[in-house]
Amino acid sequence: MQSLVQTHDIAVGFGGRQVLSHVAITINPGEIVTIVGPNGSGKSTLLRLIAGAVKPDHGQVVRRPGLRIGYVPQKLQLDPTLPMTVRRFLDLPRRCDDATALVALEEAGVSPAADRQMSELSGGQFQRVLLARALLNQPDLLILDEATQGLDQPGSAAFYQRIEAVRDKLGCGVLMVSHELHVVMSASDRVICLNGHVCCEGTPDVVSSAPEYRELFGTGTGGALALYRHEHDHAHHHNPED
Repeated sequence: MQSLVQTHDIAVGFGGRQVLSHVAITINPGEIVTIVGPNGSGKSTLLRLIAGAVKPDHGQVVRRPGLRIGYVPQKLQLDPTLPMTVRRFLDLPRRCDDATALVALEEAGVSPAADRQMSELSGGQFQRVLLARALLNQPDLLILDEATQGLDQPGSAAFYQRIEAVRDKLGCGVLMVSHELHVVMSASDRVICLNGHVCCEGTPDVVSSAPEYRELFGTGTGGALALYRHEHDHAHHHNPED
């Protein structure tokens, strides 16, 4: 099975600061890979490298020929006074036909919203519309940069379940960055812990017990949750390790 993307000894710096060094990762078809790491660890830069938006200073990114990528951004600001329906939004920047739009909305779990105004959507619905837009070209690789930021715990969990359903249906690879370690650990096949370089990687069980991970996030996901508990007041109720 040919991998979707491989990076070989990647290094990137901005303004004299080294952001990534010696990064070598592989993303395979059908697997959900999550990148975790502290702020400033180069997570978004790595996603943008893989998507082709940033060029490495050293090393190379090898993409499978003809690889189609769908990208769900961290946040998208739309002018709330601008009248725009969900269906019209899906035509940006390229028009798509109604059948394609409807399939993408169904896959993203938000099909009844086609005629609604973007400004009326809840946070969770808005993110699902962004997901639908990323699914329009039936991607081989779906990239999500903290796509659940601003959603509450049940909203995040529901969104990640939807991502799993999309993976199961389309067979695409999924690469995401997330802060929500408790959710990530249940939704990922593989976790890559990044802090300028790859500290450790493997299945969620392996990574959460690795010394490098514990050094960054505390012991197990319980330690990680303590860091983020101010963001997710109820998160610990959902964590069996607590």
